[in-house]
Amino acid sequence: MPVFAGDLLDPAQSHGDVLVRVAGEDDEQVRTAVASVKALATKAGWAVRWGIDGFRAENRVEGGRGLARNPFHFTEGFGNPESEREVADRALVRDGQGEPDWAVGGSYQVVRVIRFATELWDKDSVPEQERIMGRRRDGKWLDGTPTAEQPNSAADPKGRQTPLDSHVRLAAPDRRNPPPLVRRSYSYDRGDGDTGIVLSCFQRDLAKGFEAVQKRLEGEALAKYVLTTGGGYFFVPPPGGAWLNALAPA
Repeated sequence: MPVFAGDLLDPAQSHGDVLVRVAGEDDEQVRTAVASVKALATKAGWAVRWGIDGFRAENRVEGGRGLARNPFHFTEGFGNPESEREVADRALVRDGQGEPDWAVGGSYQVVRVIRFATELWDKDSVPEQERIMGRRRDGKWLDGTPTAEQPNSAADPKGRQTPLDSHVRLAAPDRRNPPPLVRRSYSYDRGDGDTGIVLSCFQRDLAKGFEAVQKRLEGEALAKYVLTTGGGYFFVPPPGGAWLNALAPA
């Protein structure tokens, strides 16, 4: 993963050869599973490069979308598609895309450890926070567009309702063509004011997905409140084990 504008990547919590994500509803079961993974890695002669614990406050599903509240008090997840077909269309590598056959049905995953300046953020009024984000805390749009729909930015060319430098407007400027990615975030709190999110997004094309969005976000009003400190690029292979045969040495 390259360094983007405003990033301050810590090598100790960035990149890696294999990413393992362990998730569940029971904390103890998750901890047990993580310990087992680490033991297997150690036995195989691998070293754990970095790790981070996350959680999803107010985790729920509405309209087919997984929603949760982040440390800035905003609900995330409304930008994801509703159906499995739409998710697959945005996230999964296709035939004829120029990727090797074994990669078809897999997905490029981007992980970003993003620290939030929550103390600074909480000094702003809620209306100001909503203008910076481009949405109400509960997900409603500033221009009155229903929550599950994209606002018509063309009808607000000067940003009187939704500021031109707001996060959601820069991330998805065209409601008819949403960014081709699917995202899921986990909040984290490591104490001593180190709180934020672990952003994970999936796409079939990094340049058209995450990287295009990230470049549009340069200069956003939210920039002074967030700092990306770690993460990396990874590839999630398609279901089944056929891809292993393709990668095995002759």
